[in-house]
Amino acid sequence: MSENKLAEQFLNGAISLLERVRDEESQNIAAAGSLLADTVADGGRLFAFGAGHSSLPAQDVVYRAGGLAVMNLLAVPGALGVDVMPATLGSALERVDGLAAAVLDTSPARAGDTLVIISLSGRNALPVEMAVNARALGLKVIGVTSVAYATQTKSRYVSGTFLKDHCDLVLDNKIPVGDTTLTAPGIPAPFAPASTVVTSALMQSVMATAAGELAARGIAPPLLRSGNVDGGHEWNDQVMTEYADRIFYRR
Repeated sequence: MSENKLAEQFLNGAISLLERVRDEESQNIAAAGSLLADTVADGGRLFAFGAGHSSLPAQDVVYRAGGLAVMNLLAVPGALGVDVMPATLGSALERVDGLAAAVLDTSPARAGDTLVIISLSGRNALPVEMAVNARALGLKVIGVTSVAYATQTKSRYVSGTFLKDHCDLVLDNKIPVGDTTLTAPGIPAPFAPASTVVTSALMQSVMATAAGELAARGIAPPLLRSGNVDGGHEWNDQVMTEYADRIFYRR
């Protein structure tokens, strides 16, 4: 089997997953976009959190050209992924009870804000506890996860529950357990994960919906422009000044 054939199979697999998300999650995407728009319209702030590779779709909607300026990254030191040594430390931190509560208590998040929590498996202590504590503080919580894990694996959280059980709204990215799309003769393990591609697209669809919702209400969405186009920096400076009390990645 040629490498090009494998590439084609992976791309087709990713497209199939994207089509499922489009067709099966459209109502939830619309609801998530409306929730973000409600938060912005009411003067609230937006946060996104993910651990390990699930942090990549969260980072993708923060300080992003074409994205909402008021989306902030809720970071847990050491849990963002392969930026720590050893890289396995990040995986270990996801299983530590009490860490999410400490992070939220020292964060700017407050009642009336919305937090998007991205966790592929939704089974580890950190994302589940993050959702539990965020709701207790009065935040709305959107969970982005693979619901399949809740039926095919066991929770690692003390209560035995998953991320999906503690959210105001759940978006299912349809990723199969194990996060791989391909198998092939001579390759000893499944390979070619698609979760980052699909989840990032899912997040961007929610952000697009939120921008459209705000515009439909007569509110100009606080969007950033690329700094690589003429006037982009000036535009962004104006948006960031107007929404300075809701932006935390500049402080």
